[in-house]
Amino acid sequence: MTSAEQAAVAYLQQPQAIRDRTQQLFDLAQSNQLEHFTCDLSKLDKVAEYVVETTQQLYPDFDVPFHSRWRHFGKERLSPPLLLPVKEALSDADRKHCAKAQLDLAIVSVLLDAGAGSQWCYQDEATNKTLTRSEGLAVASLRAFEQGCFSSDSASWHRVDGSGLQQLTEGDLVKVFQVSDHNLLVGLPGRLTLLYQLGKALVSQPERFGEETARPGNLLDYLVKRYGYTVDAGNLLTEVLESLGAIWPGRTTLAGVNLGDVWPHPALPETGAGTNLVPFHKLSQWLTYSLVEPLAVGGVTVTNLNALTGLAEYRNGGLCVDLGLLVPKHPEEIRQAHLPGSPVVVEWRALTVVMLDLIGERVRQLLGKSSEDLPLIKVLEGGTWAAGRRIAKQLRPSGVPPISIQSDGTVF
Repeated sequence: MTSAEQAAVAYLQQPQAIRDRTQQLFDLAQSNQLEHFTCDLSKLDKVAEYVVETTQQLYPDFDVPFHSRWRHFGKERLSPPLLLPVKEALSDADRKHCAKAQLDLAIVSVLLDAGAGSQWCYQDEATNKTLTRSEGLAVASLRAFEQGCFSSDSASWHRVDGSGLQQLTEGDLVKVFQVSDHNLLVGLPGRLTLLYQLGKALVSQPERFGEETARPGNLLDYLVKRYGYTVDAGNLLTEVLESLGAIWPGRTTLAGVNLGDVWPHPALPETGAGTNLVPFHKLSQWLTYSLVEPLAVGGVTVTNLNALTGLAEYRNGGLCVDLGLLVPKHPEEIRQAHLPGSPVVVEWRALTVVMLDLIGERVRQLLGKSSEDLPLIKVLEGGTWAAGRRIAKQLRPSGVPPISIQSDGTVF
């Protein structure tokens, strides 16, 4: 790898690169130089008001929690050592045990969180509730975790480890997600591949994930050793990308390095290593957001959360399209399904990232709150993600997004 390639890889693994490259495409959209989308910023107030209204319905006192996987599990389904927040009375050793179990669950659950499709559902026997989409995937992964599905040690059920993940079969995931001919889950083989690759990554990095037992939760020890008990959110994302970059299948590479959720766009000039690439790191950022609370249990504070960006996925992106903030130039494209790497999807996602920052600013203005009082991680939760789901349901009974994506179970 040349020094230029090394610098390009390091840059693309930072959240600032997401904002830089998406801003480039936004600037092109402003001058009508993009092929697929324009932006109608006159709709920004309308979108922000809709987000505030949605937030008020969900959180009347505007005490909004972080946008993370923990919101999907539901407090009533969690029990020690997974229940958040952990009681202060616990010993340091017990808190560390809880934190590692929570990190294990968060990491494997987020990686299973790509879109489930509109046909799939999960019947939670413990609560006798039928769940769909993200909540269904979350609870399915929670129940599998509780049953030791991801552990190689029958005496340690509340654990994920490399050996356990590499022993999984497609039949195991069929049972976990209750898949049948009448209950199809999008991207099941892709999810299995992702878990298998995660297992390999854990085993191959003993310095990060432990020498005796390679598990995601051992990232806690690594972070404390490297950063102490305070870690910048941007650094945490980079650590996630460096640790797990090899697990993503069929992605863009640079000098042999798997870049993950990074895609080329023809409107960006290829004048040097990676200059035409747009990073999103959707699942990796969702994972980083979801690690904040478990790390806090382990005594580690994540700072500078606003360094991370909004998530370039179909709920946030759908909100912007459905309320007219992003306008497709070719309406017939909405009726087609697109691959994640297609220019139309890359544009949609890139403009969504920029719009989320603008929406966040306008929401804070409407509520009279600062970025410290209402960081982007809370705007998303309150928020844009919920508003995207709400408007989709209002416009389309099935709640599908306005633009369809051919998902392999590893991107959205």
